[in-house]
Amino acid sequence: MIVIVGYAVAMGCIFGVYIFHGGNIGVILTALPFELVTIFGGALGAFAVNNQPKVLKAVIKLLPQALKTSKYTKARYMELMALLYDILQKARKEGLMAIEKDVETPDESEIFKKYPTVGSDHHVVEFMTDYLRMMVSGNLNAHEIEALMDSEIDTHHQESHAPIAAIARLAGALPAFGIVAAVLGVVNTMGSVGQPPAVLGGMIASALVGTFLGILLAYGVVEPLGGLLEQKTEDAAKEFQCIKTTLLASMQGYNPSTAIEFGRKVLFSTERPSFVELEAHVRGKK
Repeated sequence: MIVIVGYAVAMGCIFGVYIFHGGNIGVILTALPFELVTIFGGALGAFAVNNQPKVLKAVIKLLPQALKTSKYTKARYMELMALLYDILQKARKEGLMAIEKDVETPDESEIFKKYPTVGSDHHVVEFMTDYLRMMVSGNLNAHEIEALMDSEIDTHHQESHAPIAAIARLAGALPAFGIVAAVLGVVNTMGSVGQPPAVLGGMIASALVGTFLGILLAYGVVEPLGGLLEQKTEDAAKEFQCIKTTLLASMQGYNPSTAIEFGRKVLFSTERPSFVELEAHVRGKK
């Protein structure tokens, strides 16, 4: 909702002030369809050339997220840490081999079923169970597992930022395509130098609309959208860091309560539950 409100405020102020100062909105509206086709058509064609199909698919999949509220809330993180606490507590009391079935078939695990929000998230479950499986096998030490976790998180970071980088490049290209549209308008005007001054003035005004739209679309629409999506991507990465920190703390010998406290500390302050909130939530789930 805030995205729509933000765009409405930006466009309302820009065009409202223009009209208030006596600007002829009809000139912009007349040229708008043709300039948009020139700018967006050229930019999207170049966008398709500039990105691999997997990145294009990722952009299409990512765009709807801009209109949704973030799923990475305090409640979700409390559920995640309660899930980690239950698994680590079971491993501490009954031994690591006791969680082998939970790790191998998480969709049938009673522990994962207790936490449907994170338990139904394929990426979270896969990341968590992969490293719990390594802990159960006992073939790798904490430093080796940490290195693997860092590599996987780095790969996830690169994949998730590829569509954001593509959107940023698109924003950078739009002003140039606006200039292309304006130059074409000037060329068209120069071919009509025999027309009356009023006609030529209208043609030049239409040409300048291209430059205006290119800059407006770049810095008023596309770039803010890319910035918002980048922030949402950073939220997603924080969840993996929380799991990593908690599991590594457990491998270093800390009890489950202390391990999830390590994980709690890496969360952003706006979503981080307090120690008391998390403790009460974990006790309520026991």
